[in-house]
Amino acid sequence: MLKKVTKAKNIRKEFKSLLQSENFSSQNEIVDHLTAMGYENINQSKVSRLLTKHGAIRRRNASGVFIYSMPAELNVPGMKSKVNSLIEQIDFNELMIVISTSPGAAPLVARMLDSFGKTEGIMGTIAGDDTIFITPCKGITTQVLFNNINRILDVE
Repeated sequence: MLKKVTKAKNIRKEFKSLLQSENFSSQNEIVDHLTAMGYENINQSKVSRLLTKHGAIRRRNASGVFIYSMPAELNVPGMKSKVNSLIEQIDFNELMIVISTSPGAAPLVARMLDSFGKTEGIMGTIAGDDTIFITPCKGITTQVLFNNINRILDVE
């Protein structure tokens, strides 16, 4: 039986594992591999979004061939690491959301939020040492984005 792409958690986990264990030189190779694993409706644009979401890069392997890989320093932190414990305050106005974090934690939290991107209404983040500015995508109010961020970070 074919696996549905709507099982997003499974495909993201398997996708990340694939990039860590295999050497793919093209997005079409990844499409073919995921299709062979039983995922349907996989295409190059979905693979491209997954690559972006996971922070994958193209680098040369030992043979000089470009491959996609997941460098450890770019892996997106998961919620199991209790990122919400680093949040001190979240506030917003009509233009942006501002998050105050523990000292040094803003880049980590911003990177995690950037990984959600436009699917959650996040156009982009700017992080300092302990402050993050977040701007919403066009058509998303800061109230909606504020609610999405509170849900993502599991903050009351």
